[in-house]
Amino acid sequence: MKKVSQITLILTLMVALIASQFSFQASSAHAEDTLGLKAEAAILLDSKTGKIVYEKNADAVLGVASMSKMMAEYSVLEAIKDKKLSWDQKVKINHYVHELSKAPGLSNIGLTEGEDYTVKELYEAMAIFSGNAATVALAELLAGSEKNYINFANKKAKELGLKHAKFVNASGLNNSDLMGNHPAGNETDENIMSARDIATLAFHLINDFPESIEYSKIPKLKFRDGEIYPNFNWMLPGLNYEYDGVDGLKTGSTDFAGYCFTATAERDGQRFISVIMKADSKDSRFTETKKILDYGFNNFKEEQLLPAKYQVKGKKTLSVDKGKEDSVKIVTKAPVKMVIRNGEKKNYQPALVLDKKKLNENGELTAPVKKGETVGYITVKPKDGQDFGFLLDHSQNRVEVIAAESVEKANWFVLSMRGVGSFFGNVWSNAASAIKGLF
Repeated sequence: MKKVSQITLILTLMVALIASQFSFQASSAHAEDTLGLKAEAAILLDSKTGKIVYEKNADAVLGVASMSKMMAEYSVLEAIKDKKLSWDQKVKINHYVHELSKAPGLSNIGLTEGEDYTVKELYEAMAIFSGNAATVALAELLAGSEKNYINFANKKAKELGLKHAKFVNASGLNNSDLMGNHPAGNETDENIMSARDIATLAFHLINDFPESIEYSKIPKLKFRDGEIYPNFNWMLPGLNYEYDGVDGLKTGSTDFAGYCFTATAERDGQRFISVIMKADSKDSRFTETKKILDYGFNNFKEEQLLPAKYQVKGKKTLSVDKGKEDSVKIVTKAPVKMVIRNGEKKNYQPALVLDKKKLNENGELTAPVKKGETVGYITVKPKDGQDFGFLLDHSQNRVEVIAAESVEKANWFVLSMRGVGSFFGNVWSNAASAIKGLF
């Protein structure tokens, strides 16, 4: 009987262990299992801080098709900001761009050879109707040739933190569609990136150039030829998959890339960026985007996790060397806010990081210390559970920690007396220790 009880106990423990293992696995894949997205890769993040709230195969390198045009959009807007281009600048259409603009089966607005179009007209054709020939025309304007633009785009991708991006043309088409004029790579190559790369490009585009949304949100473009061209982003107002708050950004599709969509939507001051890659149909890229945006708006919001002038428990002051006072209060300069899952505010704890360059070898500040002087920063970390972190290192939610008051440097007499006191203190301590050793 005793032996049977032992066997029963062992079996019970084994079942519990297996159950806990399955529970852990389910927890670690919670977001993916919950959404069940029908896409090869996806990512969702807060557009202001880059806080990632969901990802699926975010680093898988895939085709990006016309989502590549966001790099051309960024480059044009940057050139305008730097006064290298202007919106009303004229661009004369060459033979190749004209021929590409009338190629069958491609997204294009017809561009007449020898005719002048403004940068703004070509930008709108690119950003709203995904005009491939218009994109090539702008790439040639930016860099002198599409080949030069590819070198520029790949360099810019590295600057922006796109780790897996590789451009072989400006438009995102397969090179085989470029009528023998592909600027880089093999004849069947396409541009490639990861979902994280695409999100990073979109993050820079709308934060560095918010005006980009003024174009991406236009549901229909009336061009100079008198035709109306609908935006391929069918989640915009009045289109097939209208979604409250969507105002960008870029669709894409080729046989290699499948159906892709980078979206951004804002509701009540909260803006998300989402990326869906390699969905299985033109429509599903929008239904899957709806799923991921619903998940964001229904489950996450910005919360104040720490107030301004917050002091970390046990680290409310820093020691000060050579000061009139021997310590100084340190506080947060501003509140710490972050987009987190609803109801999980108590799951976050402060993490104080002091600026080691400001401290001496004993971990002290050296007087004088000015009120408001930055001594480090504070951030928050989850106590437990899944956390995807931030898109970029520099976009992490950090708040400066500053000195709450000034500490003047003590005069020479005070410092001298402290030195004398320290000397005799050490002598007394050494003597006391020696005498104690005699007994």
